[in-house]
Amino acid sequence: MVSPRGAGPQTGVFTDGATVPNPGFGGWAAIYVIDGKVVEKRCGHEPNTTNNRMELRAIIEAYTMMPPDGVPIYTDSKLCVDSINDWAPGWERRGWRRHRGEIKNLDLVQELFALARARPDVQLTWIKAHVGYQWNEYADRLAGAMVRRVTHASSVPLSTS
Repeated sequence: MVSPRGAGPQTGVFTDGATVPNPGFGGWAAIYVIDGKVVEKRCGHEPNTTNNRMELRAIIEAYTMMPPDGVPIYTDSKLCVDSINDWAPGWERRGWRRHRGEIKNLDLVQELFALARARPDVQLTWIKAHVGYQWNEYADRLAGAMVRRVTHASSVPLSTS
């Protein structure tokens, strides 16, 4: 865990996901930063999803944009970090089953777990949300912008001509 101090980490891939409402219109963002400079950013949206699916999608994208020399991936989703770092190995051993109930978003969890396993040099790290960390806040704003984009796109009537 990274504790709140100033601008926060300045190297890594920072991710966030959002929906309005939940479930509802969703957006995600992943921003690759080295020494406080944006190297690459990716973002996207879905019309009918959940916040957790958007968080997972953002982290999956973070792994796909990872350089050969891994950098940390930062997310404000404790659920995602715990799912991949702590719970997924046991779920896999049990045939992708939990002791109680289903594993939500299993398709994305399995995809992300495979990516994480293939990159043991990359640390998936929880970062506290909304405490002023520059790049976490930027990922949050981009994910929110993607929600607004899909919300707007779905409210625009289709032309009949």
